[in-house]
Amino acid sequence: MRNQDIANLLDLTADLLEIQGANSFRIRAYRSAVRTIEGLTENLADVAGKGAGELTKLPGIGKDLAQRIVEIIQSGTTTQLDELREEVPAGVLDMLKLPGLGPKKVGALFHELHVTSLDELKQAAEEGRVSLLKGFAKKTEQSILENIDAAAQFGQRVSIAEAKRAAEAICDDLRQLDCVTQVEVAGSCRRSKETCGDLDILAVADSPTEIMDRLSEHELVQAVLQRGDTKQRVRLINGLEADLRVVPEESFGAAMQYFTGSKEHNVEVRRRAQERGLKLNEYGLFRGEESVAGRTEEDVYAALGLGWVPPELRENRGEIELAEANKLPKLVEMSDIRGDLHMHTTASDGEASILEMAQAAKDRGLSYIAITDHSKRASVANGLDDKRLLKHWKDIEKVRGQISGIEILKGIECDILEDATLDISDEVLAEADWVIAVIHYGLKQPRKQIMERLLNAIKNPYVCAIGHPSGRIVNKRQGADIDYPEFFQAAADYGVFMEINANPARLDLDDIHAAAARDKGIPIVINTDAHSCGGLDVMPYGVAQARRAGLEAKDVANTRTYSEFCKMLRTS
Repeated sequence: MRNQDIANLLDLTADLLEIQGANSFRIRAYRSAVRTIEGLTENLADVAGKGAGELTKLPGIGKDLAQRIVEIIQSGTTTQLDELREEVPAGVLDMLKLPGLGPKKVGALFHELHVTSLDELKQAAEEGRVSLLKGFAKKTEQSILENIDAAAQFGQRVSIAEAKRAAEAICDDLRQLDCVTQVEVAGSCRRSKETCGDLDILAVADSPTEIMDRLSEHELVQAVLQRGDTKQRVRLINGLEADLRVVPEESFGAAMQYFTGSKEHNVEVRRRAQERGLKLNEYGLFRGEESVAGRTEEDVYAALGLGWVPPELRENRGEIELAEANKLPKLVEMSDIRGDLHMHTTASDGEASILEMAQAAKDRGLSYIAITDHSKRASVANGLDDKRLLKHWKDIEKVRGQISGIEILKGIECDILEDATLDISDEVLAEADWVIAVIHYGLKQPRKQIMERLLNAIKNPYVCAIGHPSGRIVNKRQGADIDYPEFFQAAADYGVFMEINANPARLDLDDIHAAAARDKGIPIVINTDAHSCGGLDVMPYGVAQARRAGLEAKDVANTRTYSEFCKMLRTS
């Protein structure tokens, strides 16, 4: 069982308990355990293997939860979860896909109206029975009717790239209005999470009516779901929902802080406010009725004795303590990036020539690149064997004389084969400037085999970096089962870099493991894995992932000058 699998089952248990009306402290304990597990770099099964007592040393995991975790690891479920699933029909859980319906409200619908499916819920709403329940208004009932037919699409998360494109297009359009003075995206999109479940947009505008009219007419908007005096909810053509909130100028900073989240970060910030006799909400920071701060986020954090926390760090992973001690990292920025060490050309499955890729990189301000076409195992990508690769490198040498102002490294994206050997001979690899080793095939092999492959690659004297280490595809494919502590220790021992692949479909390493690699002293490279000139433009997503990991420019190898970077290579 992987950490995320265990966390998902505990989260499901919490949902079912809340639907059943269980003790709130018990539910919070499960949610807290989920957050702890999702933040771990060590495999939880390994921790449990040392004894259940080791699990209780983790934050938020007591003896009862430790036993549940051991049960999940051993059997893939728990007796408690099986019993809850028998008591709560699967159709009840489907109701959680509807906007505005959390476990508590779904529990009321189940227990008081006895609805057990979306069809039954639709019938109850059409008959007006939903709005008769305590805590359910007519608006809630209407929202259910408006959204229930599309419920199968709800709950789906889109990539950060898709979310940001939509958010930026909408915000740019709304900024054109004369009545608008500020428009910004908040929520998980602002925090640059890998995926987003919805969009939060905040605005300051003299005419809320005008800005909401403009949003409803936007080409990306499929339907208006709700509209009030200062709030509007729409569904976009990609299925994502977006909330627009028009707030007073004096509350904009507090609203940005509140709606950016994360929930866990905000809980700690509000607790800090309460300890100082203050109240913090989306309208501002107050002492009684007196407003203390709210116009800017900086004002809000400063009034609480904190430095401004970059949105990417707001996950309650120690950033508040760092802000209090004035020790927040100076996060890496796009302007720090000088090189890109993973890209493809027409020699394998790329769309542009060596010269075209070099010129495109130079046009984007880079001073060095590595051309890393596929090795032969990637046959569907027209991968290169030893002979073709040597010829390809000669072509790179010719291009070096055709373009100035950018250095071009002779590289290869070399597959780590299922038998733990490399796809290109050592004799040829010895002539490379840059070798990035990857696993493309056999990702479902047992951990022992995966680790043998990765460790053999790390020990090879010509391998410079491990590319997209887990091999995952966001929202589509789980990564390989890696023992990350052992993996990172080996990389640190042998001087091998780790990649954050900036492609939004990969973002691999993830933020948790990128931070763990940094803590081992492993240099990180942020690469685009571009297969076209336009593919170079995904670099900001990789930088955002590095920022979520708390990385500074000094932690990222390709922020160095070309000569400095080359000196870092184990083969230098």
